[in-house]
Amino acid sequence: MSGGLDAARAGAWVRRLAELVQERKDELTDLDRPIGDSDHGVNLHRGMTAAVAALDAGDPATPGAVLTAVGSALVSKVGGASGPLYGTALRRAGKALGDAGEAGTPELARALRAALEGVVKLGGAQPGDATLVDALAPAVEALEAAAGRGDDPAAAARAAAGAAEEGALATTPMVARKGRASYLGERSAGHQDPGATSTALLVRALADALEGA
Repeated sequence: MSGGLDAARAGAWVRRLAELVQERKDELTDLDRPIGDSDHGVNLHRGMTAAVAALDAGDPATPGAVLTAVGSALVSKVGGASGPLYGTALRRAGKALGDAGEAGTPELARALRAALEGVVKLGGAQPGDATLVDALAPAVEALEAAAGRGDDPAAAARAAAGAAEEGALATTPMVARKGRASYLGERSAGHQDPGATSTALLVRALADALEGA
């Protein structure tokens, strides 16, 4: 049985995401170039660098405090829509975890559900609009299904990561209905959404952290 998300694993989640964003920031920016501001990878890399610095400076004691600190760093450092959306998601997740020292699969599912609800409330996107919701929503559903089966957190997060990656890929044929890509109308189809792609990295980083990768 794998352990749950404690402060150390939450910190490892953030650091793993920072690694993945650094490795793939050019890809994220390339995805953003034809349909957005051509800066998603660069902006998110800057935000994750600030997030890791915030953790190093503050050493939060609970997983909820880690996610709240990271969310605040992203809001302050990432421009455009990505900063507020990612920041809201992580702060909502952190608030849902509360002061608990460790989160199991049911608590993780509730936290990611709160993150999704925060993103939907802020941005107004729904599944099928070709946004990060198309990766986050199936990840949440996979986590909730895993909680129902009694899966341990690492297995649940790996299932969620697979669902998020499939969701990101599924945005390619969609016509964007939210964000800057929506300005292109039908011409937005044929491009994988960069926000959905980075959200899949977020969930993959959680799985890696819980597995000790």
